[in-house]
Amino acid sequence: MSSSRKFASAEEVARLAGVSRSAVSRTFTDGASVSEQTRQKVLAAAAELNYHVNQLARGLSLESSRPVCLVGNQLGSPFLSSLLEAVSRHIQALGRAVMLINTSGDAEAVESALHQALEYRASAVVVLSGAPAESLVQTCMQSGLRVVLVNRGQTFNGPVHITLGHEEAMEEAFALFYRAGCRSFGLVSSTAGTPSLVAREQAFAQRVNDSGLPLVTVRAGPTRYATGQEAARQLLGRAQRPDAVLCTTDLLACGFLDTARQTFKLDIPRDLCVMGFDNIEQASWGSYELSTFHHPVEEIAASVAQQLADERVAGQIIQLPATPVWRGTIRPG
Repeated sequence: MSSSRKFASAEEVARLAGVSRSAVSRTFTDGASVSEQTRQKVLAAAAELNYHVNQLARGLSLESSRPVCLVGNQLGSPFLSSLLEAVSRHIQALGRAVMLINTSGDAEAVESALHQALEYRASAVVVLSGAPAESLVQTCMQSGLRVVLVNRGQTFNGPVHITLGHEEAMEEAFALFYRAGCRSFGLVSSTAGTPSLVAREQAFAQRVNDSGLPLVTVRAGPTRYATGQEAARQLLGRAQRPDAVLCTTDLLACGFLDTARQTFKLDIPRDLCVMGFDNIEQASWGSYELSTFHHPVEEIAASVAQQLADERVAGQIIQLPATPVWRGTIRPG
């Protein structure tokens, strides 16, 4: 059969099978009533014509078959790619199609993405990156979309918010450093200013300030490996370098560690303790052995799927713990 052949229609299948158009529809609808003889005629005709059900068209009237829109940016980063994989897998396990919109993460791009979700008649939108305006979120919900915000930080009414216990995690980070004998601190973050990064920065800075110990904060660029390298050059090139450094993501921490070891010849953790956040795959590699906090990707994905599966669920805040993972970049206390 030529690859240029148009898709066969249900009407064509009905004519070839000698049945009604509704019989074709019932044959391809789970649980619908159709005789076995009719079903076999329709399946044979569909196979001959290479007919496939247009689920997108069905989705205009059936919420369960309309796509779920995922909105994110920097999807090639280790953490976001793992989150995207898990969320899409859990949603597809519900029998739902996934539509991905890759944005720049800024307010205008996220707004455009949500408008696309409306135009394509998505049944729900899951925002993995960016901070959508409350007014736009409300517009989506008024149009029938279910909205789930992951690590977006807002607490306005309506959508489901899935977030982490950042304050508890940063309290634990300070305690781990302090037990290791660290008394001066560095904080490495990015200029992205996402709600989750800001929450970690503020919580750790508050804990150190409450202790009366010194803290130097460096934001050397976007959330990338190279930014961690530049932060290390700025922070470790000072006359008084810190005893411990918290990096708000593992990707920053990997760049920081490589520069600390290769450029400044520091022994980690004897000369300097370092901790990251996310527990990406690279954190466990032998060249890093990075102490970090586990970002519960599978639990987040399962929570997203649960909200989409239960239409009775109204807006709520779901907070998951970020548990410490002890490896080789912090001295034993």
